[in-house]
Amino acid sequence: MRARIALAGLAVLALTAAGCGAGGDESSIVGKESLVIGVKPDQPGLGLKKRDGVYEGFDVDVAKAIVGHLKGAGLLPEDVTVRFMDAPSSDREKLLQSRKVDFIVASYSITPERKTKVAFAGPYYVAHQDILVRQNQTGIRNVRDLAGRRLCAVDGSNSDDRVQKERGIPITPVQSASYSECIEKLKNNEVDAVSTDDLILAGFAAQPDNRNLRVVNARFTDERYGVGIHKTDIEGCEAINKAITTLYQNGTIPKLLNKWFGGTGLNLQDATSVPQFEGCD
Repeated sequence: MRARIALAGLAVLALTAAGCGAGGDESSIVGKESLVIGVKPDQPGLGLKKRDGVYEGFDVDVAKAIVGHLKGAGLLPEDVTVRFMDAPSSDREKLLQSRKVDFIVASYSITPERKTKVAFAGPYYVAHQDILVRQNQTGIRNVRDLAGRRLCAVDGSNSDDRVQKERGIPITPVQSASYSECIEKLKNNEVDAVSTDDLILAGFAAQPDNRNLRVVNARFTDERYGVGIHKTDIEGCEAINKAITTLYQNGTIPKLLNKWFGGTGLNLQDATSVPQFEGCD
């Protein structure tokens, strides 16, 4: 009798566990009635939170397009609600691991170290690290010219490591909370250069208040922008990969790149085909 009761109890627990893991809020973005998407609030052209609280930029538009595709594919309800949330570089992994956001589209470069903590769909764009300096500044023509210079280093970003550790170029890192803070330090001569992805730099340089800044146009890395998602959400990751493929095939992503960066002088000709995906495991 006791054995039968114990077996029955185990069966109930198994059913309960199965119910919690299948289709619930904690399992996948697929089928959710509401989504919270992390984006940058302070990167013009990519993710910028305006005074009225509305977010705009390339990453924001890509996120919206992904949601639109998932709705069209029947993977999200037509009346799904979407809310955007600030996703600073230093908080991205924590936001995903704690499930405060469902996925992140925020100039989030895919790296082996980050893949131990979160999963990535995509990349949806391959950026290239470049250098931003003041217009009248001379002597910085490529990454080697950063030797001995004061380089802005943003908390949670790996851009300064690309220069100092991967390239072996000695710099003086100047810590900052965000790239918008870096821009102010560059204009105020508190740093000699800002080095990060070309889309980020071009977005800042295109702003009316930053006309005294220029992009060096000295690409030296490939930065694969991925859609960050919870490590266990393989279903959601694969669904987003299918969405990205379609958004390239129907011309949506190339059009969005031209919309936000077409007048910045960046070469966008190599951004017309689907990048090689990383895989969701």
